[in-house]
Amino acid sequence: MTRADEPENDGLQRISAEHLLGTVGVSKRTVDAAESRGASRLWWDADADDYQAEHGAFLGDSDFMWCPERLREQDTGLLGDVRGKRVLEVGCGAASCSRWLADQGAHPVGLDISAGMLRHAVAGGERSGTAVPLVQASADCLPFADDSFDLACSAFGGVPFVADAGAVFREVARVLRPGGRWVFAVTHPMRWVFPDDPGPTGLTATHSYFDHTPYVEIDADGRATYVEHHRTLGDYVRQLAAAGLHLVDLIEPEWPEGHTQTWGQWSPLRGRLFPGTAIFVCHN
Repeated sequence: MTRADEPENDGLQRISAEHLLGTVGVSKRTVDAAESRGASRLWWDADADDYQAEHGAFLGDSDFMWCPERLREQDTGLLGDVRGKRVLEVGCGAASCSRWLADQGAHPVGLDISAGMLRHAVAGGERSGTAVPLVQASADCLPFADDSFDLACSAFGGVPFVADAGAVFREVARVLRPGGRWVFAVTHPMRWVFPDDPGPTGLTATHSYFDHTPYVEIDADGRATYVEHHRTLGDYVRQLAAAGLHLVDLIEPEWPEGHTQTWGQWSPLRGRLFPGTAIFVCHN
């Protein structure tokens, strides 16, 4: 299994980030919250330039793309009317979603653990003319007061990279005002069963859906340089409920006709057969 966002032809990208971090292999072991945070800072700082070069055009400077299936917020309205609303984007990356929200009249704040990704968020604001407030922090330790936001969202942001997704949900529930909405998109949990290969090899199940051991890349000293955590659909439902959040919809986008672009493990071949993304729509 390889990282979920690894593009099909990104040999140079992987070599660059892995060379910077001294990654030597994969370790099958558990990872706690602190090590997960450290690995995420390391990886996304090292990979930020290459990631943006690879995906920046797809994501846009000011656009809200929920997933590789090209589901856009402007078409789905999963967040509802955002005008005048305070919105927290969790794991904002280069903050294209936050800038889109600002262009719609919202008051967004983009949060990310990586200084490298936030550097691209600043640059995107300069290019587009829409600057948004940016905060460097981890998704499971939100530095905001209770009842600070009307809405919170995450499009393939911090949720898979923290050791305890329940901690993220509790923090989101805390900073949301009563009746606030939380919408987040992650790799569909069933994708954990298959290799991250967009071709025919990626159609054969090789991993247990019930194995919660995270995917961990390490350096020569055994330090984690990349960590991604797996949860089943049931895990997400239980963790949301425990945080006091109510799940009102679960969207599994179909692969759209005419979409031929491959993004890592996402491809027309696989997309026609099983979902690649799960989008959870919740409120408190």
